[in-house]
Amino acid sequence: MPNDHRPAAERMSVVQAFTGLSSDEIEILSNADRFAQAELYPLAQHMDDEEWWPEHVFPKIGETGYFGITAPETYGGAGLGLMPAGLVVQAFSRWNHALALAWVAHENLCLHNILRNANEAQKMKYLPGLCKGTLIGALGLTEPGAGSDALGSMRTTARREGGHYVLNGRKIYITNGPVADVLLVYAKTDKDKGAQGISAFIVEKDYPGFKVAQKLVKMGFRGSQTAELVFDDCRVPAENRVGEENRGVKVVMSGLDLERSMISPICLGIAERAFALALDYARQRKQFGRPIADFQMIQGKLADMYVWVESMRLFTYQVLRAAATIGEDEGGRGEIHKLTAAGVMYVAETMNKVLNEAVQIHGGSGYIWESEINRLYRSIKLLEIGAGTTEVRKIIISGELLRG
Repeated sequence: MPNDHRPAAERMSVVQAFTGLSSDEIEILSNADRFAQAELYPLAQHMDDEEWWPEHVFPKIGETGYFGITAPETYGGAGLGLMPAGLVVQAFSRWNHALALAWVAHENLCLHNILRNANEAQKMKYLPGLCKGTLIGALGLTEPGAGSDALGSMRTTARREGGHYVLNGRKIYITNGPVADVLLVYAKTDKDKGAQGISAFIVEKDYPGFKVAQKLVKMGFRGSQTAELVFDDCRVPAENRVGEENRGVKVVMSGLDLERSMISPICLGIAERAFALALDYARQRKQFGRPIADFQMIQGKLADMYVWVESMRLFTYQVLRAAATIGEDEGGRGEIHKLTAAGVMYVAETMNKVLNEAVQIHGGSGYIWESEINRLYRSIKLLEIGAGTTEVRKIIISGELLRG
């Protein structure tokens, strides 16, 4: 059988026809892939080298219609569902996974959470700018020392003073934190109620008492801006509370299931790109006067990688379709809680295997920091930690299994 020498992006788009995607979904994925290759890929090396943030890129993404995928046209969105959003971030992750992560923090953790949980006045105020990309969104949940017990260990507080809430505390590892204009922040409004005393607030970057304490430098996903945030008597208008007081845990839990479903396509996109690079390198690299693709050992690695990527694809799409049906009160428990945890656990661990073999095929060149495959390899650990570690995902899965 002759070798397929078409460009990697073209080969990837052809594969979609065998994955159960509709023709509209294939078109969404293909268009997003072309946009990401043309507009986002050229930024990737600079972002990785210098933890650089391209200020022009979010408005560009907004102009092209890739923000507000799930938001109704009333707010400037596309009026589509979670599955198309997952396909967009899959395509973005192939070409610039750092920007794909920033996209998820903005689109899913901030914009979509506001869409699902805010009142009409809040939606009209914030969603149009978030859909245009002229406002950058973020989510503030994790705190120093909290780790996996983000709710029980939460120390950020909010007390009511007349027409404002006064927030005090710190948040850490906040994606988009250094560049965000709008943040969905969780704080305890009733310390005695523990996790049931948490409320959600929309915080603007210019509110008095809010500041970025430090920008954090990372091993992977460099350029996707990450920060520690400080709230020092930060005054937030009472009308910026999202939902009822002390009911923020509902917002958190439903949002976590959706976040996990959107982390999976990031893993898939990275793995697809790594596989394409490994396949191309195996064809081009010669040893003993022959392409290394001629050797059975390399062929075995490529076969394993193909199976792993395709299994990741099927599980990712299954989870996305299931998560798209979550109602406002259905997150954080039951089958969807188990499925989203299982999906992201599997694809993150499988991506690790794909990247390990991809670097092995590249040999010494894959160990060089500036190489693209090295950049992809350094992304592995975050996706086994973020949105609940692999260990926490196993606890969720086993808990739901034993509860049944």
